[in-house]
Amino acid sequence: MPLAVASLAFLAAYALQVLARGLPEAALDLCLAVTLAAWALFAVDYAVRWRLSGQRLRFVRKHVLDTVVLLLPLLRPLRVVKVYEAVLRRHGRPRLALYARVIAYSGLSTLLLGFAGALAVYQQERDAPGTTMPTFGDAVWWACATLTTVGYGDVTPVTPLGRLIAVGVMMIGLALLAAVTGTFASWLLQVFSREGDERPPGI
Repeated sequence: MPLAVASLAFLAAYALQVLARGLPEAALDLCLAVTLAAWALFAVDYAVRWRLSGQRLRFVRKHVLDTVVLLLPLLRPLRVVKVYEAVLRRHGRPRLALYARVIAYSGLSTLLLGFAGALAVYQQERDAPGTTMPTFGDAVWWACATLTTVGYGDVTPVTPLGRLIAVGVMMIGLALLAAVTGTFASWLLQVFSREGDERPPGI
């Protein structure tokens, strides 16, 4: 729970810095302090888990996603992919409620990552020459089209860093789409198998 609150605080502080132009210097300093405090909490969590594992460099290799999330805290919702993998590795058949929780968390993670991606790309593109994202609404539209792998092409990043962010959003969209559709398909299969088990013998 503390890490979840820290994640939301990090995202809110970053959003204020990007969207609320003309903020007083004190407000900007507060946003920066919240961002750094949340980042420090993420680093402490990672360091404690690394220390308790006793694996040293092997821990980093086995937890690449956690390392990436530490370097780029806006990607913390991507941890839902690990939840999905844990469901797949479970022995026996997970409860339907667990599938529903993974699907719900995946949907929420998609929304948060879409918002974070829109913020990041808008910060780079809004003042660039020849930009197609002069407003945050344009950035949100671009994030929706990119995360869903539709890619209309009417709004595209023009800066090198904006395009790098776009590549990341594309990869994230594919990962989350696979997690959601895979979990939903597994849930449907389990529902149908349970219905088959409840049929009378001989049918």
